Amino acid sequence: GILSLISGAVLQPLSFFISYTVMATANTSGITERANSQGGYRRRKGPGTLAAAYLVIYNVVMTAGWLVIAVGLVRAYLAKGSHHGLYFSIEKPLKFFQTGALLEILHCAAGIVPSSVVLTGFQVMSRVFLTWAVTDSVKEVQGEDSVLLFVIAWTITEIIRYSFYTFSLLNHLPYLIKWARYTLFIVLYPMGVTGELLTIYTALPYVRKTGLYCIVLPNKYNFSFDYYTFLILVMISYIPLFPQLYFHMLHQRKKVLCSTETKKSE
Repeated sequence: GILSLISGAVLQPLSFFISYTVMATANTSGITERANSQGGYRRRKGPGTLAAAYLVIYNVVMTAGWLVIAVGLVRAYLAKGSHHGLYFSIEKPLKFFQTGALLEILHCAAGIVPSSVVLTGFQVMSRVFLTWAVTDSVKEVQGEDSVLLFVIAWTITEIIRYSFYTFSLLNHLPYLIKWARYTLFIVLYPMGVTGELLTIYTALPYVRKTGLYCIVLPNKYNFSFDYYTFLILVMISYIPLFPQLYFHMLHQRKKVLCSTETKKSE
């Protein structure tokens, strides 16, 4: 199953890569960090050798984890011959590695990555929220196609993103990965957002029926909370946020890829 896949296909080459990383970062300490929430790492003086080595190892592990999820999806599809219910084949690693992204907030807070703690926290927590507070909490939605939609989008995005960060930190970024980082989002971002919104929408009737996470009055704290209404507000928040982030990425794409093409021509 997944455990044998991890040990055989990921951990063995991963141990070799980690050994290489510690040596490589001794010569490239602090070369690159996350430039911004959607950008990547850029050359600058930053963390020392130990912090740089840790960041590379973290990104390698996260890349490997999302590769495990991708392989798990493919294997389950080939075994079942259908896309229905594929979420259950990768549920545990998805929860683990998506939750592991919380460390990115700590990286910002500790100053080893020069990104905004607030912006990074918002981006990471939104996915963690969807993973645990919606998909895991409302069992009825787990078999929905919308869940598979955002899982596929996340998986491809994260494999590219963490690979991008890893090679950038080592100062050996292949153009193909850079191109994928700033191009595939054009399809993957709307695909993921569509899946997320449809999943939340599908969960609404079950949340209303069960009163999930609701706090009703009277109580000793004199406080009430309606999770159903909260989810609706979350969906509405996508309206102003999605266009801003999407067009920001389009701007970044033009800036990064055009500068690369200019350097090549020179």
